[in-house]
Amino acid sequence: ALLLLLAFVFNTSVFAASADEVIRPIQEQWAEIKYHQPENKQADLYRELAVKTRKLAESNPYLAEVLIWEGIVVSSEAGVRGGLGGLSLAKEARQLLEESLKLNEGALNGSAYTSLATLYAKVPMWPIGFGDKKKAEELFKKSLSINPTGIDPNFFYGEYLVDQDRTTEGRAYLEAALKAPPRPGRELADKGRRQEIQALLNKIAKDAK
Repeated sequence: ALLLLLAFVFNTSVFAASADEVIRPIQEQWAEIKYHQPENKQADLYRELAVKTRKLAESNPYLAEVLIWEGIVVSSEAGVRGGLGGLSLAKEARQLLEESLKLNEGALNGSAYTSLATLYAKVPMWPIGFGDKKKAEELFKKSLSINPTGIDPNFFYGEYLVDQDRTTEGRAYLEAALKAPPRPGRELADKGRRQEIQALLNKIAKDAK
């Protein structure tokens, strides 16, 4: 029984490491596009990355982490493109993220919930889109219950609250996001996200004057 247990632990750790290795190039390329490329080039670069991530997802059908990143890349493209094309991509991203939850809802510290919440918060409401502020808030709280100190759930929920004119609440989450622990291997993404957080805090302070 002990040998079986040790084998299970070993295999699980290998599996976890392989998931991290599979998605690392996608994470790095996404951060490079988002924080280093001009906005007018980002949509096409995200599209290329989405195609690459789709191939990875097909090769690794049981890795929720890859589906989450495919959803993130597609939703990033949706945000840059905007319009009806962006809405179609947002629906595709929602489906990918929902599929990932069926595999493992805790993958990447609940990142699927954070990304889904952001989609529901930012996509137009019916009859144009599927936006739903109440649903967004439920999903943000779910993501924070899984990863209470994470930079992304705190930032996106804080941004959502500010957009809802709940500025005092939002500021608290943005400040928590700034204090989030660094993510090994995600240095560029962390640096870029912290700049976004600080810019929003600066705007809040300026608007309060």
